[in-house]
Amino acid sequence: MTPDTLFQSLWEDYTSRLCPSAGNVHKLLQEDEPLINDHIALRTFNLAPVELEVLAKPFLALGYQEAGDYLFEAKKLVAKHYQHPDPTQPKVFISQLKVEECSAQLQTIVKQLVAQVSAEDMQGSEFLYAGRPWQLTHQDYQLLAQESEYAAWLAAHGYGANHFTVSVNQLNQFDQVQQVNDYLKACGFVINQSGGEVKGSPDVLLEQSSTMADKVQVEFEDGVVLIPGGFYEFAKRYPMADGELYPGFVAASADKIFESTNG
Repeated sequence: MTPDTLFQSLWEDYTSRLCPSAGNVHKLLQEDEPLINDHIALRTFNLAPVELEVLAKPFLALGYQEAGDYLFEAKKLVAKHYQHPDPTQPKVFISQLKVEECSAQLQTIVKQLVAQVSAEDMQGSEFLYAGRPWQLTHQDYQLLAQESEYAAWLAAHGYGANHFTVSVNQLNQFDQVQQVNDYLKACGFVINQSGGEVKGSPDVLLEQSSTMADKVQVEFEDGVVLIPGGFYEFAKRYPMADGELYPGFVAASADKIFESTNG
């Protein structure tokens, strides 16, 4: 297993199951060189055996290193990002829901889901793009969604890349995130407006935007329902004082990017 093969498997799952429109966006932005993926994001619960550190293991085994910690108090999330010594490899942003801070009802549902997963199920790297490892009713999905969009999304879709991210720094036809947004809107895509179309600024060394999530069909125990899936993000990084591009993330911006999956 190499980073390239792992990200290819994640991409195939993402474009087939979570965000089919990403393939079209990819074609619209593709130039002479293959698009650079700035980062992917993964979601999980802070319960054994599915906690953040378990999702990080396959990346650590490929040479990734822990590089940043983030807190999202209102959404009851914590996150870490990981990066590879080879700067051309995508960064990995993994978040987890602090289940104990949620309502008793949410805790009960989530614990019932996670109880269906064994530590053996979370070995290797295949689980990262294997989808949902538990059974779920649409009724429970709706109950989770009333309190936490994040919990509902994760419960419904399981494991897979919540989004991939085009590095705007690489593009020749556009040098601003807003230009990418305008182009995609003209092509019929809907851009996340939460916190403004462009989150961040040169002052914080990172600008980001994203499409709103595709609606995808998900099979629940009590029927098939169309719900928000994955989305595609666009990021421009600015140089730090040493001339290197800023490698981290901005929590205030990421907070709004999370809302790309709001139904």
